[in-house]
Amino acid sequence: MRAGSPRLLREINDRVAIEAMLAGGPLTRAELETLIGLSKPATAQLLARLESEGTVRRCGLRGGGRGPRAQLWRVNGALAHVAAVDLTPRTVDVAVADIAGAVLAEHRAPMPRGRGADVLSAFVAALDHAAAMASLTRADLRHVVVGSPGAVDPRTGRLGFAPHLPGWEGFDVPGRLRELLGGDHVDVVVENDVNLLAAEEMATGRAVDARDFVLLCLTPGVGSAVVINRTVLRGATGGAGEIDWMRVPDRADRDTGVDRRGARFGDLLGSAAVSRLAQAHGLPAGGGWAVLRRALATGPAGRPFLTDLARRVATGIAGVVSVVDPELVLLSVGVGEPGVRVLCDLVADELHRMVVPRTPVEPARAGAGAVRSGALRSALALARERVFGLPAVPPSVPR
Repeated sequence: MRAGSPRLLREINDRVAIEAMLAGGPLTRAELETLIGLSKPATAQLLARLESEGTVRRCGLRGGGRGPRAQLWRVNGALAHVAAVDLTPRTVDVAVADIAGAVLAEHRAPMPRGRGADVLSAFVAALDHAAAMASLTRADLRHVVVGSPGAVDPRTGRLGFAPHLPGWEGFDVPGRLRELLGGDHVDVVVENDVNLLAAEEMATGRAVDARDFVLLCLTPGVGSAVVINRTVLRGATGGAGEIDWMRVPDRADRDTGVDRRGARFGDLLGSAAVSRLAQAHGLPAGGGWAVLRRALATGPAGRPFLTDLARRVATGIAGVVSVVDPELVLLSVGVGEPGVRVLCDLVADELHRMVVPRTPVEPARAGAGAVRSGALRSALALARERVFGLPAVPPSVPR
């Protein structure tokens, strides 16, 4: 055996043990021994070493009944702290967690609106408040991941494709936030919100087993994420998947005054456009995508409207499906899975008339809070890579 190999093996075993405790929560020595395949003495030595380094802590006992109670061990969450943020034009939603994944504080605050609004100060104030709720300061945060509409150009740090997020244009967004939050000691990542939804779908949703898929999010606004080999495709300027701006023909049977030769995809599926389409079919207008529920409640009378809506959706994603040939298209509308499933079936029918791939269309599972959850997953992966040397999961962690 070469010199240095025992140390390397110890480091590998330490990382495996840490990963097991991060994934499974507090574990006993016997449970850890089974999971990592070490002998009882070797596992005991490993735990003693990690405890002396401050990496793990004792956290109570497990057991009961007639047998002895066993000591539980967990990762020391205080080794690092992270923040996850869901940023929208109206609100900022912050979660602060320790490196073990325990959420220590949650805080939602309104964002100032309009040109010239001091959005940066409001953002930092919300983050400071969340950190204080966790008995921390911004200086205690190792990584901050922000999910937002639009996309950051990796060459300039500027946020593009997000005119509905005023106050964030024209400067290096991650760089400015890093300066405001304390400089080089904190890592700030700004990630597209739909990309974070895609990461959640891969982790806990319908894309757990999918390698290549497209996620289309239709409210609020229109956005998509393209995942290839379980890695989010970002493009040269960060704009991969920004199909909101793509011009497509309106293939709906009913005329709503839209230029049939081509309109912005986001305009065709915006709240006002969907309401007008419903009205053209004799359904009550108003409420934007909530009209989908009303159309479903009307039974056969609502089917022509749903079919026209499906034609618009299918036309917008047909080009993406033709080029990528994904295993799956996921549709996120935000009106509950039963309604989305009906729309998915109609979109699939229309899509298969337009393209060669017979790609299934399914409802996305990621629900409320998924953007912040995806941001937290990414922030934890970055922190664990830095502190423990654990490999960050590519789809969840922007590079």
